[in-house]
Amino acid sequence: MELFPFPEPQTGIRGQAVPAFFPEAAPVHSLIFGEAPGPRGADRSGIPFWGDAAGLPLYRALVRAGRATVPEAAWRPWDGDRFVAAGFRPVLHGVALSNAFPCCPTNDGRKFRAPTRAELLSPDNLRRLGEELFHARTRGAHQVVTLGRCARDTLAPLAKKAALRLFALPHPSAQGLLSDAPNRGKGARLADLQAAWEERLAKGLL
Repeated sequence: MELFPFPEPQTGIRGQAVPAFFPEAAPVHSLIFGEAPGPRGADRSGIPFWGDAAGLPLYRALVRAGRATVPEAAWRPWDGDRFVAAGFRPVLHGVALSNAFPCCPTNDGRKFRAPTRAELLSPDNLRRLGEELFHARTRGAHQVVTLGRCARDTLAPLAKKAALRLFALPHPSAQGLLSDAPNRGKGARLADLQAAWEERLAKGLL
């Protein structure tokens, strides 16, 4: 099982907006939000979580719940540039994916940083999030899933306003999982915490 962190990309961060990823047809019952596109994943592939470090446990959970189909050859190595070169794309079933902030945040064009509160709560970003929630509602969504505190704090008031249930999980990074675990994960195996996280998400999507 691969854990975090992943190295930064060698060719720099593009920083282009990554749109929400919806199934082409059929109802959507859950809209899943991460923090922001990762430098080796969505920033390269243009698909939320696709190649992101956080995307590896996420897509494993989606496949486990029957909510995604992933090409078998995509699992290793897990890398956005490789997915684009090989033409690998996931297929979603009943869920949609997005991020609290649409671009990979960076100060120097090479290293990822967390999005600021001002960026997350800007009028343009809140408008985008509201439009994504509205679109999900029109397709039958009843649940917003957030991964990490950043996504939870940004989406919680919007989900409440849209009358959508909020299912908040910790971020699946080592820091997020250890912070959420009893005694801050003292004595716990990181692989076990990640497996438990995947199970929680999969059950929440059934």
